[in-house]
Amino acid sequence: MGSLEGKTALVTGGSRGIGAAVAAKLAVLGARVAVTYQNTKPEGVTAIRADSADPDAVVAAVEEAAAGFGRLDVLVNNAGAFRVGPLEELGREEFDHTMAVNVRAPFLAARAAVKHMREGGRIISIGSNVAVYAPFPGFALYSASKTALIGMTKGLARELGPLGITANVVNPGPTDTDANPADGPMADTIRGLTALGRFAAPEEIAEVVAALAGSAGAYVTGASINADGGFTV
Repeated sequence: MGSLEGKTALVTGGSRGIGAAVAAKLAVLGARVAVTYQNTKPEGVTAIRADSADPDAVVAAVEEAAAGFGRLDVLVNNAGAFRVGPLEELGREEFDHTMAVNVRAPFLAARAAVKHMREGGRIISIGSNVAVYAPFPGFALYSASKTALIGMTKGLARELGPLGITANVVNPGPTDTDANPADGPMADTIRGLTALGRFAAPEEIAEVVAALAGSAGAYVTGASINADGGFTV
Protein backbone atom coordinates (compact mmCIF):
# COMPACT_ATOMS: atom_id res chain seq x y z
CA MET A 1 0.00 0.00 0.00
CA GLY A 2 2.87 2.36 0.77
CA SER A 3 3.41 5.18 3.20
CA LEU A 4 1.64 8.50 2.84
CA GLU A 5 4.23 10.35 4.88
CA GLY A 6 4.42 13.96 3.76
CA LYS A 7 1.14 13.75 1.86
CA THR A 8 -1.96 15.84 2.52
CA ALA A 9 -5.57 14.79 2.11
CA LEU A 10 -9.09 16.18 2.26
CA VAL A 11 -11.97 13.79 2.92
CA THR A 12 -15.43 15.25 2.46
CA GLY A 13 -18.10 14.00 4.82
CA GLY A 14 -15.39 12.65 7.11
CA SER A 15 -17.12 12.84 10.47
CA ARG A 16 -18.63 9.34 10.49
CA GLY A 17 -19.06 6.09 8.61
CA ILE A 18 -16.87 5.38 5.60
CA GLY A 19 -15.52 8.94 5.54
CA ALA A 20 -14.28 8.74 9.13
CA ALA A 21 -12.68 5.35 8.46
CA VAL A 22 -10.92 6.71 5.36
CA ALA A 23 -9.63 9.75 7.23
CA ALA A 24 -8.31 7.55 10.05
CA LYS A 25 -6.60 5.15 7.64
CA LEU A 26 -4.89 7.91 5.67
CA ALA A 27 -3.69 9.45 8.93
CA VAL A 28 -2.30 6.11 10.14
CA LEU A 29 -0.33 5.88 6.90
CA GLY A 30 1.23 9.26 7.63
CA ALA A 31 -0.90 11.77 5.75
CA ARG A 32 -2.00 15.07 7.20
CA VAL A 33 -5.79 14.91 6.92
CA ALA A 34 -8.60 17.44 6.87
CA VAL A 35 -12.28 16.51 6.74
CA THR A 36 -15.48 18.35 6.05
CA TYR A 37 -18.52 17.90 8.24
CA GLN A 38 -21.99 19.37 8.40
CA ASN A 39 -23.31 18.75 11.92
CA THR A 40 -20.99 16.85 14.27
CA LYS A 41 -17.43 18.17 14.40
CA PRO A 42 -14.95 15.27 14.59
CA GLU A 43 -11.98 15.30 16.93
CA GLY A 44 -8.34 14.65 16.10
CA VAL A 45 -8.25 16.03 12.57
CA THR A 46 -8.53 19.39 10.88
CA ALA A 47 -12.30 19.81 10.55
CA ILE A 48 -13.96 22.23 8.13
CA ARG A 49 -17.68 22.82 8.33
CA ALA A 50 -19.23 22.70 4.87
CA ASP A 51 -22.59 21.77 3.40
CA SER A 52 -21.92 19.80 0.22
CA ALA A 53 -25.20 21.07 -1.24
CA ASP A 54 -23.72 24.59 -1.19
CA PRO A 55 -21.33 25.02 -4.14
CA ASP A 56 -19.52 27.96 -2.58
CA ALA A 57 -18.96 26.01 0.64
CA VAL A 58 -17.51 23.07 -1.29
CA VAL A 59 -14.94 25.22 -3.06
CA ALA A 60 -14.15 27.17 0.10
CA ALA A 61 -13.46 23.94 2.00
CA VAL A 62 -10.96 22.80 -0.62
CA GLU A 63 -9.25 26.16 -0.61
CA GLU A 64 -9.09 26.20 3.21
CA ALA A 65 -7.56 22.73 3.35
CA ALA A 66 -5.03 23.53 0.62
CA ALA A 67 -4.07 26.81 2.29
CA GLY A 68 -3.59 25.10 5.64
CA PHE A 69 -1.43 22.34 4.21
CA GLY A 70 0.32 24.37 1.53
CA ARG A 71 -0.89 21.99 -1.16
CA LEU A 72 -3.25 19.04 -1.66
CA ASP A 73 -2.22 15.53 -2.67
CA VAL A 74 -5.39 13.48 -2.14
CA LEU A 75 -9.05 14.42 -2.47
CA VAL A 76 -11.63 11.87 -1.33
CA ASN A 77 -15.17 12.80 -2.37
CA ASN A 78 -17.14 10.90 0.24
CA ALA A 79 -20.02 13.19 1.29
CA GLY A 80 -23.28 11.92 -0.13
CA ALA A 81 -27.05 12.30 -0.15
CA PHE A 82 -29.12 9.14 0.11
CA ARG A 83 -32.61 9.85 -1.19
CA VAL A 84 -34.55 6.69 -2.05
CA GLY A 85 -38.25 5.98 -2.35
CA PRO A 86 -41.10 5.60 -4.83
CA LEU A 87 -40.82 7.71 -7.94
CA GLU A 88 -43.90 9.74 -7.05
CA GLU A 89 -42.26 10.81 -3.77
CA LEU A 90 -39.04 12.04 -5.37
CA GLY A 91 -39.69 15.44 -6.86
CA ARG A 92 -37.62 18.36 -8.06
CA GLU A 93 -36.34 19.24 -4.60
CA GLU A 94 -35.05 15.71 -3.94
CA PHE A 95 -33.55 15.52 -7.42
CA ASP A 96 -31.75 18.84 -7.13
CA HIS A 97 -30.38 18.07 -3.65
CA THR A 98 -29.15 14.59 -4.61
CA MET A 99 -27.42 15.79 -7.75
CA ALA A 100 -25.95 18.78 -5.93
CA VAL A 101 -24.32 16.64 -3.26
CA ASN A 102 -23.49 13.48 -5.21
CA VAL A 103 -22.43 14.95 -8.56
CA ARG A 104 -21.93 18.73 -8.47
CA ALA A 105 -19.96 18.77 -5.22
CA PRO A 106 -17.39 16.15 -6.34
CA PHE A 107 -17.01 17.98 -9.66
CA LEU A 108 -16.43 21.36 -8.02
CA ALA A 109 -14.15 19.87 -5.37
CA ALA A 110 -12.03 18.17 -8.01
CA ARG A 111 -11.91 21.34 -10.10
CA ALA A 112 -10.72 23.34 -7.08
CA ALA A 113 -8.31 20.68 -5.82
CA VAL A 114 -6.43 20.22 -9.09
CA LYS A 115 -5.04 23.74 -8.83
CA HIS A 116 -3.24 22.68 -5.64
CA MET A 117 -2.07 19.24 -6.80
CA ARG A 118 1.22 18.25 -8.34
CA GLU A 119 2.16 15.08 -10.21
CA GLY A 120 1.05 12.08 -8.18
CA GLY A 121 -2.19 13.72 -7.06
CA ARG A 122 -5.18 11.49 -6.40
CA ILE A 123 -8.91 12.10 -6.75
CA ILE A 124 -10.97 9.27 -5.29
CA SER A 125 -14.75 9.35 -5.17
CA ILE A 126 -17.02 7.09 -3.15
CA GLY A 127 -19.75 5.73 -5.39
CA SER A 128 -22.14 2.88 -4.73
CA ASN A 129 -22.82 -0.67 -5.83
CA VAL A 130 -26.29 0.43 -6.96
CA ALA A 131 -24.65 2.34 -9.80
CA VAL A 132 -23.98 -1.12 -11.22
CA TYR A 133 -26.94 -3.12 -9.94
CA ALA A 134 -30.17 -1.79 -8.42
CA PRO A 135 -31.86 -4.77 -6.71
CA PHE A 136 -34.81 -2.93 -5.15
CA PRO A 137 -37.39 -0.40 -6.34
CA GLY A 138 -36.91 3.18 -5.24
CA PHE A 139 -33.28 3.64 -6.24
CA ALA A 140 -33.74 5.46 -9.57
CA LEU A 141 -32.53 8.84 -8.32
CA TYR A 142 -29.69 7.64 -6.12
CA SER A 143 -28.46 5.17 -8.75
CA ALA A 144 -28.51 7.89 -11.39
CA SER A 145 -26.33 10.16 -9.26
CA LYS A 146 -23.77 7.47 -8.59
CA THR A 147 -23.68 6.37 -12.22
CA ALA A 148 -22.98 9.99 -13.16
CA LEU A 149 -20.05 9.90 -10.75
CA ILE A 150 -18.54 7.01 -12.72
CA GLY A 151 -18.80 8.92 -15.99
CA MET A 152 -17.32 12.03 -14.42
CA THR A 153 -14.41 10.02 -13.04
CA LYS A 154 -13.60 8.61 -16.47
CA GLY A 155 -13.60 12.10 -17.92
CA LEU A 156 -11.37 13.42 -15.14
CA ALA A 157 -8.94 10.54 -15.61
CA ARG A 158 -8.54 11.33 -19.31
CA GLU A 159 -8.16 15.06 -18.76
CA LEU A 160 -5.83 14.91 -15.77
CA GLY A 161 -3.67 12.01 -16.91
CA PRO A 162 -1.12 14.27 -18.65
CA LEU A 163 -0.65 16.06 -15.31
CA GLY A 164 0.11 12.79 -13.54
CA ILE A 165 -3.10 13.01 -11.49
CA THR A 166 -5.31 9.93 -11.20
CA ALA A 167 -9.08 9.76 -10.73
CA ASN A 168 -10.95 6.68 -9.57
CA VAL A 169 -14.25 5.73 -7.98
CA VAL A 170 -14.80 3.07 -5.31
CA ASN A 171 -18.25 1.50 -5.19
CA PRO A 172 -18.93 0.09 -1.73
CA GLY A 173 -21.53 -2.58 -1.23
CA PRO A 174 -23.51 -3.02 1.99
CA THR A 175 -21.42 -1.36 4.70
CA ASP A 176 -22.22 -1.30 8.40
CA THR A 177 -22.84 2.40 9.07
CA ASP A 178 -25.46 4.49 10.83
CA ALA A 179 -27.25 4.92 7.51
CA ASN A 180 -27.26 1.20 6.69
CA PRO A 181 -26.67 -0.84 9.86
CA ALA A 182 -25.87 -4.53 9.63
CA ASP A 183 -28.71 -5.20 12.09
CA GLY A 184 -31.29 -3.08 10.25
CA PRO A 185 -34.73 -4.32 9.14
CA MET A 186 -33.56 -5.20 5.61
CA ALA A 187 -30.11 -6.42 6.64
CA ASP A 188 -30.73 -10.15 6.19
CA THR A 189 -32.08 -9.64 2.67
CA ILE A 190 -29.21 -7.32 1.73
CA ARG A 191 -26.63 -9.66 3.24
CA GLY A 192 -28.05 -12.51 1.18
CA LEU A 193 -27.37 -10.61 -2.05
CA THR A 194 -23.62 -10.58 -1.42
CA ALA A 195 -21.33 -13.45 -2.39
CA LEU A 196 -19.57 -13.19 0.98
CA GLY A 197 -22.81 -13.16 2.94
CA ARG A 198 -22.00 -10.17 5.13
CA PHE A 199 -21.75 -6.40 5.38
CA ALA A 200 -18.40 -4.67 5.10
CA ALA A 201 -16.87 -2.75 7.95
CA PRO A 202 -16.13 0.88 7.00
CA GLU A 203 -12.45 0.11 7.57
CA GLU A 204 -12.52 -2.43 4.72
CA ILE A 205 -13.65 0.24 2.27
CA ALA A 206 -11.00 2.56 3.67
CA GLU A 207 -8.32 -0.01 2.82
CA VAL A 208 -9.30 0.16 -0.86
CA VAL A 209 -9.26 3.95 -0.84
CA ALA A 210 -5.87 3.99 0.89
CA ALA A 211 -4.41 1.65 -1.71
CA LEU A 212 -5.50 3.99 -4.49
CA ALA A 213 -4.12 6.97 -2.56
CA GLY A 214 -0.70 5.37 -2.18
CA SER A 215 1.93 3.98 -4.49
CA ALA A 216 -0.26 0.98 -5.36
CA GLY A 217 -2.59 3.33 -7.19
CA ALA A 218 0.03 5.01 -9.35
CA TYR A 219 -1.06 3.27 -12.58
CA VAL A 220 -4.77 2.98 -11.82
CA THR A 221 -6.98 5.72 -13.23
CA GLY A 222 -10.48 5.98 -14.64
CA ALA A 223 -11.37 2.81 -12.77
CA SER A 224 -14.67 1.94 -11.13
CA ILE A 225 -13.77 -0.51 -8.38
CA ASN A 226 -16.49 -2.57 -6.71
CA ALA A 227 -15.70 -3.19 -3.05
CA ASP A 228 -19.04 -4.86 -2.52
CA GLY A 229 -18.50 -8.39 -1.24
CA GLY A 230 -19.66 -9.79 -4.56
CA PHE A 231 -22.98 -7.93 -4.57
CA THR A 232 -22.71 -7.23 -8.29
CA VAL A 233 -21.31 -10.55 -9.55
